[in-house]
Amino acid sequence: MPSGYTRRADPSGRSTIAFDKRAAKSFIRINDRIRAREVRVIDENGEQLGILPPFEALKIARERGLDLVEVSPNAVPPVCRIQDYGRFLYEKEKSERAARKKQKVITLKEVKFSVTVDEHDYQTKKNQAVRFLQEGDKVKASLRFRGRQMAHRELGYAIINRLIQDIGETGVVEFMPRMEGTTLHAILAPSKKQEQQPKPKAPAPSPQQTAPAAQ
Repeated sequence: MPSGYTRRADPSGRSTIAFDKRAAKSFIRINDRIRAREVRVIDENGEQLGILPPFEALKIARERGLDLVEVSPNAVPPVCRIQDYGRFLYEKEKSERAARKKQKVITLKEVKFSVTVDEHDYQTKKNQAVRFLQEGDKVKASLRFRGRQMAHRELGYAIINRLIQDIGETGVVEFMPRMEGTTLHAILAPSKKQEQQPKPKAPAPSPQQTAPAAQ
């Protein structure tokens, strides 16, 4: 039977062949699609049934109203499990969705400075950059020169370099300050120490809090 197709019974009881889009998409061999000479079989309860020819394993699966699913095709011999194929796909997709939710999406957030930035504004922008890094995001520190300010680019470099120094161990420089057109920018990333820093634990209750109230 071609890959991606399964055999089904229509309402009249006749066997028909239908295209299984889910199986084709995930490249998982099931039932008649398993081509190995022998497979290691695990039943629906996790019990080892030994090494069997696929047709014998499929016979057992069908007697139990289940499917034979190849779960480890690269093993020698391949490992197959007797289970409900629809349920298997549901659990697989559920675990993949959970894994995607746990992945941290790193975004690049920009903090803009000017050559004439005053101390209060500088501290505000610096604190923003620190907060972004602590939240796990990258920071693009940019400074745009206007008109005659291009003749004093050393002032812009001094501001961006000061920011790098003030951020300290919270971030690491991914791209050193450099000019692009009339804009000077640098990119900072969260430091590994910052990423590995454990979250603060809740304080343990004091003995007075845990002691039973006097009767």
